[in-house]
Amino acid sequence: MSDGVYDMPEEPRRTRRTSGGRPRALLPTIATLIVLLILFSVFTDVWTQRLWYRSVDLGSVFSTVLGTRVLLFFVVGLLMAAAVVANIIIAYRTRPRVALAPSPSPGFERYGDLLQQRGKIAVGVIATLMLVFGGSAASGEWKVFLAWRNRTPFGVTDKHFNKDIAFFVFDYPWLRVLLGFGYSIVLLSLVAAIITHYLYGGFRPSAKGQKASGAAQVQFSVLLGFLVLLKAFSYWLDRYGLTTSDSRLFTGISYTGDNAVLPSKEILAVIAVLCAGLFFANVVRRTWLLPGVGTVVLILSAILLGALWPAALQQLRVRPSEPVREAPYITKNIEATRQAYGLEGTQVINYPAKSTATPSDLAEDAEVLPGIRLIDPSVVGPTFEQLQQVRGFYSFPTDLDVDRYKIGDKVNDTVIAVREVQVDRLPAGQRNWNNDHTVYTHGYGVVAANGNQRAADGTPVWSEKDLPPTGQLGKYEPRIYFGEQSPDYSIVGGPKGGQAVELDTPEGTNGGDPTLNTYAGKGGVPVGTFFNRLLYATKMRDANILLSSRVNPDSQILYDRSPRERVEKAAPWLTPDGDPYPAIVDGQVVWIVDGYTTSANYPYSEKVALDDSTRDTTTGRGTIAQQPSEEINYIRNSVKAVVNAYDGSVQLYAWDENDPVLKTWMKAFPGTVQPRSDISPALMSHLRYPEDMFKVQRDLLAKYHVQDSTTWYQNSDLWRVPADPTAVSAGADSSSQVKQPPFYLSLRMPDQPEPKFSLTSVYVPNAERENLTAFMAVDAEATSPDYGKFRILRLPGNVQIPGPGQVYNKFQTDDAIRTALLPINQPTSGARAQFGNLLTLPLGGGLLYVQPVYSVRTSGPGSYPVLRYVLVSFGDRVAFGSTLQEALTKVFDTTVSTGEPTPNQPTPNQPPANQTVKQALAQAQTAWDAAQNALRAGNLAEYQRQLNLVKTAIDRAVAAGAAVTPTTPVPSGTPTTTPSTPAPSSPPTSPTG
Repeated sequence: MSDGVYDMPEEPRRTRRTSGGRPRALLPTIATLIVLLILFSVFTDVWTQRLWYRSVDLGSVFSTVLGTRVLLFFVVGLLMAAAVVANIIIAYRTRPRVALAPSPSPGFERYGDLLQQRGKIAVGVIATLMLVFGGSAASGEWKVFLAWRNRTPFGVTDKHFNKDIAFFVFDYPWLRVLLGFGYSIVLLSLVAAIITHYLYGGFRPSAKGQKASGAAQVQFSVLLGFLVLLKAFSYWLDRYGLTTSDSRLFTGISYTGDNAVLPSKEILAVIAVLCAGLFFANVVRRTWLLPGVGTVVLILSAILLGALWPAALQQLRVRPSEPVREAPYITKNIEATRQAYGLEGTQVINYPAKSTATPSDLAEDAEVLPGIRLIDPSVVGPTFEQLQQVRGFYSFPTDLDVDRYKIGDKVNDTVIAVREVQVDRLPAGQRNWNNDHTVYTHGYGVVAANGNQRAADGTPVWSEKDLPPTGQLGKYEPRIYFGEQSPDYSIVGGPKGGQAVELDTPEGTNGGDPTLNTYAGKGGVPVGTFFNRLLYATKMRDANILLSSRVNPDSQILYDRSPRERVEKAAPWLTPDGDPYPAIVDGQVVWIVDGYTTSANYPYSEKVALDDSTRDTTTGRGTIAQQPSEEINYIRNSVKAVVNAYDGSVQLYAWDENDPVLKTWMKAFPGTVQPRSDISPALMSHLRYPEDMFKVQRDLLAKYHVQDSTTWYQNSDLWRVPADPTAVSAGADSSSQVKQPPFYLSLRMPDQPEPKFSLTSVYVPNAERENLTAFMAVDAEATSPDYGKFRILRLPGNVQIPGPGQVYNKFQTDDAIRTALLPINQPTSGARAQFGNLLTLPLGGGLLYVQPVYSVRTSGPGSYPVLRYVLVSFGDRVAFGSTLQEALTKVFDTTVSTGEPTPNQPTPNQPPANQTVKQALAQAQTAWDAAQNALRAGNLAEYQRQLNLVKTAIDRAVAAGAAVTPTTPVPSGTPTTTPSTPAPSSPPTSPTG
């Protein structure tokens, strides 16, 4: 042993320590690096957010949101961490000297020993986890907290609880949040106490005798008492929650809710308080008998009072006479819903839809309109792109926008779009970092077309076009740095006198080389310093920002560039409309975004899903965003937001200054929303009624136009928005039944002296019928004293008036229209007919339908739709023409006041003689062409049959009494001699006088 037997193992042990020291040193190093990277990532996100808000002069928004989130994070997080850690320490210090029962497994005690040895570390880890868990959850509730902290009274008192509406909208949600945090803190503390007592033997469910030590019983009793006390508070809050609960019929308190659920909640709250007292008493008595009895009583009471009593009352008393029992509650729901959605002033007018005007009167009424919009903004996007794109890297959205512009002495409905840059369209050889982010940085100019005009070739009549822009909309800054299709980020700006690199226009004013530009606005974040470049290289995950020589001391980075996104960040309490629209205002191109304040806690008001109510065939297509999936029962268009397309500045203007929710947020973010009086006249002329809010309101008015509780209950006058009849022709699934979108157009309602820019929609019955039941329009002109007034023309229920789907079917099946479209739709033509928006508007006591039809090539590059025909329907008549005036002349010439044919005119089902001749000769031409194809194919039987059809059509023209002059169109290629191959006995002949 003295010869070194015990010395030899020393070297391997030193080797193990040496070799083992590396991983022991490496793991902490890796962990430290990971933590540092996480912290730097969080810092980068926070600091770049601060820089962005400062760039738009809204640093107060950032500081308010960040300060509120940090406050909630530490207050709730520390409270949760302290409660859990305190209960662990109490359980540990009151542990018994001897366990109540052996541990469940031999190695189980080692966990307790390990925790005892590493107690401070374990407690620190648990405290950190609780801090992060509780703080993160709490910081996400900053909106609820700020709304409660700055709440503004509505000035309307709930008659059931005698509380201002503000209690339900602001106080109740915050109390619910506090209750949720209370539950979490107590439950986590209870779990921590149970685990600690279990580890150290103070709690053993498997023990034969005493299962918990005296200290454990005291701690458990107190925590369970607090838990039941919170349940009592929950029952008490539930009473107020009944005002926004959904029953089978409506949102709000029902008869059963008032007479069974409400008193049961009050009784259960009292029982829960008594039960909590029994748990607290167990601290002294230390027996689970009384708390157990109290818990059983509470559970049974919850079953009997909370479930069985309401069910029995509903079944035995309400259901047999439900219309009578629920009548006052339905009335309350109707009144609250109309108030919460701004529908109180809706005017319903009985409209016969049976014209009493003469054809000349109808023509005069049509002339009063400033022009029925024929250019469909959902169709002509490719036309704008092909005719005004100029270069392949410019683009227009799929769906364009409708606005009004004064051109000369008239205000015209105008289809408008912004020419934006889209780097994805650059050729592959031009795609590199410098081009993508420093050269192709902005779009250029606005393109606009008169909504009611078409050129001779069917293309739009431009009121603003070309590059550089020319037209009738005045001078303006044409550079578009902020838009709906802007690049994700661009590096712009440079020193004065430095070399410009940003592409301005593909060539100069008089041709030649491209013109270049250097951004001079203030809409970006400075990235001239190394620190900011490092931050944004991290944020954008792009090292080129740090390495490129294109980034100079005067550079700025532009990002978050879409108007909707900028408004969401500038006012995070707003819900922006899904369709921002551009306008030229005071020499600047701006984006106008409607902002909504919403709530889901307005008492007794009907709840709707915002995404479902606003969805139609245009939603989610192109740049039109879909609303979030959330329930609301209150909405106001409280803010008009304006985003400058050049410098990205965001201006928020109070629109509904009486909205208590807006007032609340203006107190939370003082100075961020400007008063309505600051809106300039030029901007005011372009503001309009918002589309998404209109969709929500029309969805509700389908049912809430009824104010009588009995009729409302019976659903005997329920309407619905019809499916878009043109969706199938536009490529949509015919089974989807997506709602028809509303349309902006200028029209004159029966009680209006002159036409107004309006947003319109129609209704059909909720049953499986497609006849028209109502037409609705809201005055969308912001300068009008009637702005926002809803007018509904209610049609008689005993008269069959065709709805959009039925009129569309008429257009599709009318012989004359089919014949006119036949040359377009023939496979050999390489084109197809595309039907535009089907507009409905009241005219002369009746309803006029107007639909443009476009021709678009089906294959090949550069195809775009051109307007070919205008289809109209009035009463029982349909007609078409190459212009609107031609179509109206045709339909009015054969329509009179009573719906009967005028004297000396054919009946509605019999077209006039000259039209019959045209139809017959067109059919003869079609048959003749088919005959020639059969002859070339050697099918003599088919050739004979088609020639017989030619003769029949010509005979019908002769029978109509039309005298065909030498210039009358006849089937081209009519043979004068029989063909050399076997042929029928007599070729077709032309009609003669």
